[in-house]
Amino acid sequence: MPKLIASILLFLLSTGRISPERSGKVVPSVPGCREWYAEMNLERWVDYAAFEQACEGYRKIPGKRKEILTLIDYTKPSTEERLVVLDMKRKKLLFSSCVSHGRNSGGNYAVSFSNENGSHKSSLGFFLTENTYRGKNGYSLVLEGLEKGINDRARERAIVIHGAPYSDPAVIAGGGRLGRSLGCPALPPKLAAPIIDAIRGGSLLYIYGNDRDYPHRSPVLSGNAV
Repeated sequence: MPKLIASILLFLLSTGRISPERSGKVVPSVPGCREWYAEMNLERWVDYAAFEQACEGYRKIPGKRKEILTLIDYTKPSTEERLVVLDMKRKKLLFSSCVSHGRNSGGNYAVSFSNENGSHKSSLGFFLTENTYRGKNGYSLVLEGLEKGINDRARERAIVIHGAPYSDPAVIAGGGRLGRSLGCPALPPKLAAPIIDAIRGGSLLYIYGNDRDYPHRSPVLSGNAV
């Protein structure tokens, strides 16, 4: 029997239905996800595990009013384009961009995340985009955190998408990384308005990072109600 189980696992690994990094995790395989990842050539920007989790949330979360998915992969350094905006209906990459993380989440890499006021850290998980406004950071997009205890304080923390000079790739030459925010996913000024306009009004945002506990805590990925 152990040999039979081992043979089945080897078969599943060879066919891509599970992978060494995915076996034993909470998130199930999403039908079509690997093909979409290849079709949109996403390997340049985000890891497959990040995209698969984002697709699982996109499939399950109600209340979306746009067939747009934004994914931020905070396992990548701030010196790389680690945000993508995807048209899920046409399976098309709309934007790729650098994006800053919270100042207390780490230096070039975001390694620590929080839902707490005053933490100045980024939050993980699923968000819905809401309305736009003009504030101290200019044109900004309100985010609704969908996961209790993980990112549901986004609104009271004023975690929004906005443009910032410290998120311009030009600053990398001076300090070896982007500047950092107070927890917001801040964009280069030239891309902020086009990206905000594309995703505002009810699209899904997923922020992925190196946190092994998150999939088990997530009401979306663990199978609990959103």
